[in-house]
Amino acid sequence: MSGKQNGGFDRLEHGAFADTDWFTPVEKPSADGHEDDFRAWRSQFPEYDYDTGYSDSLTITPQDVRHALGPQAEEIMATAGVDVDELIRLVNAETTVLPVIPDEIAAEPQPKAAPGLITAVKRWKATFLKATIAAVLTSLIGGGAAAIAMNNQVTVEVDGQAMEVNTYADTVGEVLQEEGLSVGQHDLVSPSPAAEINDDGRIVLQRGRPLTMTVDGERTEVWVRATNLGEALRQANAPLAGSWVSAPADAPVPLEGMAVEIKTAKGITLFDGGKKPAPLTTTAVTVGELLQELGLTVGKDDALTPKAETKLSDGAEVRISRTGVTVINQKMKIEPPVVEVEDPELDKGKTVVVEEGVPGERIATLRITSKNGKEVKREEIGSKVVKEAKPKKIRVGTKQPPVPVIPDGQVWDRLAQCESTGNWAINTGNGYYGGLQFNKGTWDAYGGQQYAEYPHQATREQQIAIATKLRDDRGGYGAWPHCSRQLGLPT
Repeated sequence: MSGKQNGGFDRLEHGAFADTDWFTPVEKPSADGHEDDFRAWRSQFPEYDYDTGYSDSLTITPQDVRHALGPQAEEIMATAGVDVDELIRLVNAETTVLPVIPDEIAAEPQPKAAPGLITAVKRWKATFLKATIAAVLTSLIGGGAAAIAMNNQVTVEVDGQAMEVNTYADTVGEVLQEEGLSVGQHDLVSPSPAAEINDDGRIVLQRGRPLTMTVDGERTEVWVRATNLGEALRQANAPLAGSWVSAPADAPVPLEGMAVEIKTAKGITLFDGGKKPAPLTTTAVTVGELLQELGLTVGKDDALTPKAETKLSDGAEVRISRTGVTVINQKMKIEPPVVEVEDPELDKGKTVVVEEGVPGERIATLRITSKNGKEVKREEIGSKVVKEAKPKKIRVGTKQPPVPVIPDGQVWDRLAQCESTGNWAINTGNGYYGGLQFNKGTWDAYGGQQYAEYPHQATREQQIAIATKLRDDRGGYGAWPHCSRQLGLPT
């Protein structure tokens, strides 16, 4: 397979097969020995395809020689002055692989080779043929010329690091195996491992690396072929615009992989108490993390919506309802108490202020509860009088007014019967009061207050006295249009 596998050279140097008589029976080689050699070689190159390019023939064929020499096969043989058949004969003279069988023996029927034997021969070809051909060419044209003729110089680039190597290998896969490089299922190699190599060729190997991303708390695992974190995140299509990343972009990504945390940028609106709504951009993952980022605290009486453990998303709204309790002392007026003294000489319903009184003063302790800057509750939790109030003294009349003389009493009784069924104390709540159904404005305008606050609270005689004033002022009973017409009274 490669110049580094030199079993053929070892056998030639030690003369192990110098005097072999190919057609004289000799001790049969041990099959176990072949298998042991193969297993040892296979352990070094576990991914090599033995069938690539070599024939199934038990002998060395022109196809095998040309494949071993590569694209320059004809030029190399011309330099050595041999054709392919002559080179095969020389190779057979140097190896223990089955040589060309003489015609007299070949004419005899030959049993079909067992599949295991074919496989073993192809393994040998892939492993030692190129080195054996090199040994033959060395004897013909000199070691340096043979080595130069069969040697290829290629550039091997691994994860962006390039190195020049000289090799006798035929394929990309063989070159990588010589350099101790294997191709995993997540790696990318160009050209493909089965591709043949040429002098000055270039092999590019990009090795896969596991990348564990936690984006806003959601964990995913991807494979990338990048050596730094920035390129790895781009390959993984990570959301990077405005995002916070736990490691710098130039951080190396080792072959065994790495973990990275990403917090994406989100536009949210914050409503904090009575302040104006504040639009802002954050990379916080949760509401609680946002408050910590802004240095905000939520008191035991405050309300937070949504909850602190809620994950944030673009366009979210966070509301803090601030509930504050303050205690203040406030001066308050004490109204003077009223002291009433009955005066029998003063008409009933009349009052006279004897002494105005002086307001007092006290200090009230108030507990005020506010929500979002607005007062929602106020309660008094203490009070201290600092100035006593002086009472206000009033004389209250108790003298009954004279009973008015009521002319035409029967007329008013008939009118009251029509208006209120004769009930002088009626109050239906419709805005009209008493037997003659006064409204409050008319009652006050014609002096009804001297008798009572409302008409129905006055006596029959007092109501008739006010009604008489109204009638005389209006020139008739027009204030009671319906009943006056029904009774035939002048309006």
